[in-house]
Parts: sequence; structure tokens; C-alpha cells
Amino acid sequence: MGTVALKSARLAGGPVLPYAEAGRPEGAPVVLVHGLGESWWTFEPLLRRLPAGLRVCAPTQRGHGDAERPADGYDPEDYARDLVRFLDAVGIGRTVLVGAGTGGVPARIVAGAYPDRIAGLVLSGVPATLDDKPGAAGLRKAVEELSDPVPASFVAEFRERCAGPAGSSVGRGFLATMAEEAGKPPARVWRETVRGLLGTDLARTLRGILVPTLVLWGDADTCVPRADQRQILDAVPGATLEVYEGAGHVLHWERPERLAQDIAAFAAP
Repeated sequence: MGTVALKSARLAGGPVLPYAEAGRPEGAPVVLVHGLGESWWTFEPLLRRLPAGLRVCAPTQRGHGDAERPADGYDPEDYARDLVRFLDAVGIGRTVLVGAGTGGVPARIVAGAYPDRIAGLVLSGVPATLDDKPGAAGLRKAVEELSDPVPASFVAEFRERCAGPAGSSVGRGFLATMAEEAGKPPARVWRETVRGLLGTDLARTLRGILVPTLVLWGDADTCVPRADQRQILDAVPGATLEVYEGAGHVLHWERPERLAQDIAAFAAP
């Protein structure tokens, strides 16, 4: 793919979101949705590898990175509404949504509620639920105790918990950038986003999805087990699973070449 352009979009009735765009304006649209504590930067390795024939946009979600930080609106449904308003703001009528990690939650909410806007859904390392995850209670406790500025030790522990094996296969400079991005959301954004995720019936957000769905999972993922992928496949009619052998939780860091190929094939008209 060619040059990655950095732009911004003001959402109708919402915040200004920075976003990265690559490819051709007339190409098949693909929108990448990052997870908790990240920004568009998390997809930089993937943006450089996706075919130039696509139009790829990677917005930074409200409260994260350099996006505006409204006083409230950090539940999964709020992030989902932002995604729809982002499509409107950048002139995308219908797109493939790629949700990574917890970014898959608002992505699947949009896929279920706005099927006319979604050509397909890709869920990469996405949990079916967080209720049974051992780290969820610890994360809730940690964010409730956060104060500004968010400590570097919290960011490092969060990144280590999520990255898993990826930490040994990704360049130090990129990981340093991601640590910097994770330190940008203020404590209240961390708190409200985690409260929203843990306070939502995530299994319910899998219901009603009728668009083509591709589930991607690394079999060395220490955050999201295979049982979650089975739950997603059981809930979403026609969903298919691709297993990345030896890969961990963050496929867009560890296997961007293969991920780019899988997304391109899925998004092909």
C-alpha cells in the first residue's frame, strides 16, 4: 500500500477523531477498529501491507490517542454509534469492519444493528465475553485506582498482559510508540471504558449478526481462548474461523502479512 495519510473527522453531534487512511478513494472500504488503550497507530504495520486497491481507514476512538475526550460516552454502544457517524463523516456507505481485541465489541454491535452499512465483519482476537476472564477483575481494580497522569507501570503491565508473545516479535520502537499511545487516555477514560465493557452483556452483542463474518485467532493467545471463538461461531450464522498457528493475541502486530492477505481476500468484491 502507498502513503498513509493522517486526517481528522468531526462526527455529527460527537467528537473529532483523528484517523489514518491509505489506498484509493474509490477502493473497497475497510475500517479498522482498535481496542482498549490503543489508537490508529496499532494498525500501522497492517496499513503498510494491505493492497493499494482498498480504501482503508483506521480511526482513533474517542478518549484515546489524540482524539477528543468528551466528559462521557464510553460504553460499547457509544463507541458503536461513533463508528456509524465516522462512516457518515468520511463518506463511506458500506464497509468491511475489522475489529481487533475489544475493538471487536463495537464493531459487532454495528454489524448487528446496521447490516445495510456493513459488507462484512472480521473479528481478530476478539473475546466472546469478559465475565469469565481471570484478568478482568484485576483490570477493573487497577483502573478504579488510577489517577492522572496514568503511571507508566500500569501501561507497561497492561501492554504486557495483552501483547503476550508479540512482545518478542515486534520492534522496540513500535512497542515504545504503543506504550506512549496507551498513556494518552486519562484515568477517567480507562475507568469508564472498562466499566462499560464489564457492565455490558457481551454475549448479547453477538446476536442478530447476519453479515458475512470471519473470525481470526492465534492458537498461542493467552488472553482469549479458543472456547470464545467457538461461542462466536455458534452465535453468528455462517461465520468461519481461521487459526494462526503459533500466533498470540495481537495478530496485526505479529502476522500483519497474513492478516493483510486474509482481509483483502475477504473484502474483495
